Amino acid sequence: MGKLIASEKETVPANLPAIELVIDIGGMPILVRTASPEFARILENRYGGFVIVRADARHNPSEAPMFELDVELMPPGLINQDEDLHVRLEAGRWVMERGDFRAEWDTERRRGWVRQTANPYSIDAVLRILHSLMVAQRGGFLLHAASAVCDGRAYLFSGVSGAGKTTMTRLAPADIILLTDEISYLCPTAGGYAAFGTPFAGELAKAGENCTAPVSALFFLEKGAENRVDELSSAEAVRRLMRNILFFAEDRGLVEKLFATACDFVARVPICRLTFYPDARVWDQVRNFDRKLDRNFARSFQGVPEHA
Repeated sequence: MGKLIASEKETVPANLPAIELVIDIGGMPILVRTASPEFARILENRYGGFVIVRADARHNPSEAPMFELDVELMPPGLINQDEDLHVRLEAGRWVMERGDFRAEWDTERRRGWVRQTANPYSIDAVLRILHSLMVAQRGGFLLHAASAVCDGRAYLFSGVSGAGKTTMTRLAPADIILLTDEISYLCPTAGGYAAFGTPFAGELAKAGENCTAPVSALFFLEKGAENRVDELSSAEAVRRLMRNILFFAEDRGLVEKLFATACDFVARVPICRLTFYPDARVWDQVRNFDRKLDRNFARSFQGVPEHA
C-alpha cells in the first residue's frame, strides 16, 4: 500500500458541503468542515463539550471562527500506517504528513485542509499539531501532563511515562475538576499562566472539562514511600519542562521561542518535585501547597474556573 498522496498545489476542494463543527480548545476555536455526516458524528462524540457549534454552509459567515479546516475523507487503501510524522514550514504553509493523513495549514489565511480516512485519530493528531503551533505563537505551550482544578486553582502533574499522571487523576477527590490526564494546554496571562481543559485523553479515555483556571503550581511526579514536596532549582525546572513540552515541527525559530517561554513559565509559576505514595492522601499535599510555600516562592492566584 502506498502513502497518502496530494499535490503541493492542490487547494481545498470547492465542493466540500457543509457540515461544520466548531471545536473550541484553549480558547482557539477551529471550524472543521466535512462532507460526511457519519464523520461529523464521530467528531461530536469524541470532542463532546468542546464542540460549540454545528451548522450547515448557510450559517452567518460573520459568526465563524478565525480558523478553518476542511477534511476530505480518502479510501483506506491509500494509506501506509507505518509512515512517520513530518511537520515542516514551506512558503508560509505548515505541511503535516503521516501515514494516515496529509494536511496543510496556511498561517496567513488561518485555513487548512486534511486528507485522511474516516477515523478520529488522524484529525486528533492534526489538531494537536495545529494547537502546538498556534499556542506557541501566543507564548504558551502544550505540556505532557495531567492537570486538575482544586479550590479554584489549576495544578499540573508531569513526569516520565509511569510516573503517576493518570494515578493522580484517579485518586482525585470528587470535587476536583479534571482538565486532562494527558496533555495540558497553557497560555500566559497578566498574572501568570492559565490552564485549559482539553479533549486529548490518555489512559482514562475521558476528555477533560472545557474550562480554564489560573495555574498555581507544576509538580514533577515521582513515586515513593511517602508524600513530600521538594523545590527544584530554576535550571532543573527548565530542563524538565523542555523535555515534556509537546512540539512536532522542524523549526528552529519556534524552538527558541518555546525555550524563552519555558524560562518565563519557571520564573512565574512554582515548580516542585512531588514524591508520593499512591493513595488519596497525596491530594492533601496539593490542597495545602500554597500554605507551605516560603513567602518568596508563593503565588497568590484568585478566582474560580471559567468556561472557555
